[in-house]
Amino acid sequence: MAILKYRELLKMGREELIKKRRELELELAKERSNAAIGGTVKNPGRLKEIRKTLARIKSLKNG
Repeated sequence: MAILKYRELLKMGREELIKKRRELELELAKERSNAAIGGTVKNPGRLKEIRKTLARIKSLKNG
């Protein structure tokens, strides 16, 4: 899944943002659980990218 910039998020509708947030939260949980059980993380920077995108969505929702 591509990381979304703030401008791209502004173009999305409310329902689409909610759906994207759920997808990212699920992906983040999978990546964290994989790392927690001792599995290798394919792309360690991916966790940071997911967290940043989730923060963008949450700030857009609040603002």
